[in-house]
Amino acid sequence: MYDIIIIGAGPAGLTAAIYARRSEKSVLLLEKAAFGGQMTYSPKIENYPGLQSASGNEIADAMVTQALELGAETELEEVTGITEGGAPDYVKTVRCESGAEYEARAVIIAAGAEHRRLGVPGEAELIGEGVSFCAVCDGAFYRGRDVAVVGGGNSALGEALMLADGCKSVTVIQNLDFLTGEKTLQNSLLSRENVNVICGVTVDKFIKRDDGSFGGVTVKHTADGRTEDIVCDGAFVAVGLEPKNKPFESMTSLDEAGYIMSDETCVTETPGVFVAGDCRTKTVRQITTATADGAAAAVAACRYLG
Repeated sequence: MYDIIIIGAGPAGLTAAIYARRSEKSVLLLEKAAFGGQMTYSPKIENYPGLQSASGNEIADAMVTQALELGAETELEEVTGITEGGAPDYVKTVRCESGAEYEARAVIIAAGAEHRRLGVPGEAELIGEGVSFCAVCDGAFYRGRDVAVVGGGNSALGEALMLADGCKSVTVIQNLDFLTGEKTLQNSLLSRENVNVICGVTVDKFIKRDDGSFGGVTVKHTADGRTEDIVCDGAFVAVGLEPKNKPFESMTSLDEAGYIMSDETCVTETPGVFVAGDCRTKTVRQITTATADGAAAAVAACRYLG
């Protein structure tokens, strides 16, 4: 049995492991995919304090190395649920897709969130072949070319502004009749000569040419049902994040969007269960806020264990 099991090895989970091991608690990190989480998809990060510029992989490697050298154990496992015993010990059993089960006295959920998909034809098969979710990651591939951005909130407008600096043209596709991002972002975007905004349309499908390459976006006008093809070289989907909290809904409360409900203490309503990073209710989701959560959750878990 471990003192603490941490579910997710992104910046929140890795920071939690570092803090817990420094408090001499036994730690198991469970990660279903890549150690480092979403930041590993970013080739350049320039807003992490103390580092002028570094790739997400470089930051992730440093965090993983530190956690392992402190004695944290790791397993590649996808968690499917958590159950707990009764008082007085409240031991948690973490169940995995492989059939493996691990026990701990406390659990920190740091499962993160993934970019929300549209679920329209052509999207899944063209991811990485014209459909992207990150301008920072993939924008450079489209320098001097025509792109589309799907979404009208802050994230979408920020992506569009970034792309407008290097792309020939940027078409923003918004399902509502107006943009929902901050006015300053809207004003900056609308002042760009190479930006076009189309409101009141939904994405019907992503176009796949006969040779398998990306061909553009088909949109449907909500007012009259008319469809229109937007020919472009790539499309960036920016319609929010989806927390990966389904396996934990029986263990702790989720809000309407599926995020685990907790404040800056990272304590949940369930004794011995804590949450850190993008999967919890919060307003800012960045590497810095994830690491802050990881520290807070680990400190709270260590206090709980005594």
